[in-house]
Amino acid sequence: MTRLVTVAHGTRTPAGNQVALQLTAAAGEQLGIRATASYVELCEPLFSGVVSRLREHAVVVPLLLSTGVHVRRDLPAAVDAGSSDPDALVELEAASRLLAELWGAPVRLATLAGIGPRLDEVVQPGDAVSPYLLAPGYFGNRARVFSLAAGASVVAPVIGTHPRAVDLVRLRARQLLRAGSRVSA
Repeated sequence: MTRLVTVAHGTRTPAGNQVALQLTAAAGEQLGIRATASYVELCEPLFSGVVSRLREHAVVVPLLLSTGVHVRRDLPAAVDAGSSDPDALVELEAASRLLAELWGAPVRLATLAGIGPRLDEVVQPGDAVSPYLLAPGYFGNRARVFSLAAGASVVAPVIGTHPRAVDLVRLRARQLLRAGSRVSA
């Protein structure tokens, strides 16, 4: 039997960690397999601990929205595979282009940390801000406060447990299972 293991960043905000738990449970139920949510830092269970205790094969699906140090270094290190990462900015720019296509209007990218322009450099009075964040917590709070301070008229909520997010976790797990990508116990 294969287990779905998701790995989110983790936050000190309990509601933010619940997003990972709920996405994981829903995807596991739809896949018909056992599922465990884990975190890179700030809360339990830590991904490294979950992986070290596995007694079955697992497919690991990151709940991280862009490439960065956690995807490139921390996760591979935890499974012994031997966003200050510039590739993260490239992925965020691609996500901005997709949003602009769907929105039908220009979209400007701002970042809260790492590489890229900051909210106070990008947000203009009257703007609508859409945080590209999965769960509430520190960065979601900062996005809201900084955006409103810069004059945004509205700040959307984080993505959360939207059914399409569950669908994406399920889709990624199925792709990884078909490709034979599994962590062996």
